[in-house]
Amino acid sequence: MDAHLRETRKDTEQVYDGHFLKVQRDTVILPDGKHATREYIKHPGAVTVLPLFDDGTVLMERQFRYPLDRVFIEFPAGKIDPGEDELTCAKRELLEETGYTATDWQHICTIHNAIAYADERLELYVARGLKEGPRQLDEGEFLDIYRAPLSELIEQVRTGQITDVKTVIGVFWLEKITSGAWPPPAGN
Repeated sequence: MDAHLRETRKDTEQVYDGHFLKVQRDTVILPDGKHATREYIKHPGAVTVLPLFDDGTVLMERQFRYPLDRVFIEFPAGKIDPGEDELTCAKRELLEETGYTATDWQHICTIHNAIAYADERLELYVARGLKEGPRQLDEGEFLDIYRAPLSELIEQVRTGQITDVKTVIGVFWLEKITSGAWPPPAGN
């Protein structure tokens, strides 16, 4: 159906092999038969947790992000380890970063946040039945956690205080789910 749009890989080389990210450079054959170069980041995938309390407040994080030299408001999130199940990763990240566990988990969606230059995917989960415990931050990880009303988060998205794409999308999902406009996806 989309054959007239597809590019076909001719050659590939890894141009950077870092601890976390890898960069590929591929030569591709375009639909018209010409050649082009595509450079992109290989990413192991990640999860994002939308921790929703019974009173409708949401557990959030504030974390410094070096590439943009500022503190961002975000949902708990983290990369999927090799061979790790996505839900297992979500549970691990929630516990490590916030100290919370949850009794009810729902997979909401998959997002691709940088389709022009990375193969990264993020799996979004809503976590409910939250219970507080001690955090287990990774070595070198520093972040603050706090509770916020969903209405406050929506306003922070509107005013540009929240710009992290996974968090913006997660806030919109929570708004639709809590209002009843979007039931959780079937089969979750």
